[in-house]
Amino acid sequence: MLFKKEDDYSTPVFGTIESGSNIPKDVIGKDSIAPNIAYRLIKDELMNEGNARLNLATFCQTYMEDEATKLMAETLEKNAIDKSEYPQTTEMENRCVDMIANLWNAPKDLNYIGTSTVGSSEACMLGGMAMKFRWRNRAEKLGLDVTKRKPNLVVSSGYQVCWEKFCVYWDIEMRTVPMDEEHMSLDIDKVLDYVDDYTIGIAALLGITYTGKFDDIKALDAVVEEYNKTAKISLPIHVDAASGGLFTPFINPELEWDFRLKNVVSISTSGHKYGLVYPGIGWVIWKDEEYLPKELIFEVSYLGGTMPTMAINFSRSASQVIGQYYNFLRLGFEGYRQR
Repeated sequence: MLFKKEDDYSTPVFGTIESGSNIPKDVIGKDSIAPNIAYRLIKDELMNEGNARLNLATFCQTYMEDEATKLMAETLEKNAIDKSEYPQTTEMENRCVDMIANLWNAPKDLNYIGTSTVGSSEACMLGGMAMKFRWRNRAEKLGLDVTKRKPNLVVSSGYQVCWEKFCVYWDIEMRTVPMDEEHMSLDIDKVLDYVDDYTIGIAALLGITYTGKFDDIKALDAVVEEYNKTAKISLPIHVDAASGGLFTPFINPELEWDFRLKNVVSISTSGHKYGLVYPGIGWVIWKDEEYLPKELIFEVSYLGGTMPTMAINFSRSASQVIGQYYNFLRLGFEGYRQR
């Protein structure tokens, strides 16, 4: 067990039989106890924890309206993966994908595709996997020996740990472009120094947590466009917009960082940051179906129906998806902009 520490205190519930005994900690208790007692035991044990609404460094939403929490509590039992059993919940997820794709200026003449995820980390994983599989498919057609060495991903040294996890989990070499006092985001002048035929793509960051900067994705797109004119394998850009994806469209809509740029093929974001939903929910969208290899979409026979799934996680509550749709419906564009 990770980081286990001694737990040598008891939690009393005055006026009950249980007040004279310790709560179960390592072994399940022999007998059942009343639900109100169990509630009070756990509630009291959490008394000294931090108050989320006072945590300004959490990078997660800490407040939702009573109507939203009520709606989410009433839908906790819905399984987000079971789309045949909960078709209206699936419809709400699809509406969220459509709304976000519209915010990110998805081209009308292409067929974008997207999904909800468990936070933006899973969304980044999916975006990275799509780049790897697509790179491999194209490399094999060109006769490149894909087993000769590891494929690589290029990102600035301001990356979030999910990219390190992605590279470890899927055996990718992570090539980091150093930041310094003059370049507190991706150094566009040096980025191509880290690119070769084994580069699956570049992860651009729309929000670096410890500098507060955005990568200059429009300038990056121009550099990549020139590179792609002579490259054996064209280079895609995935935008990790964990913090900026549901912030910039409302505050700086004129900023070009999204699907308006030719080489931006996928974008991920966190719904539990500026999406204003309790953790954990994220979103990932590909500009067109061609950028999500078909082998990453699984047809699953599940509880009486066949459904496609592209997420890493399977069964999970749909309540956060419903909370996201509530916010979009409740706040609208102006509400998000004001908040």
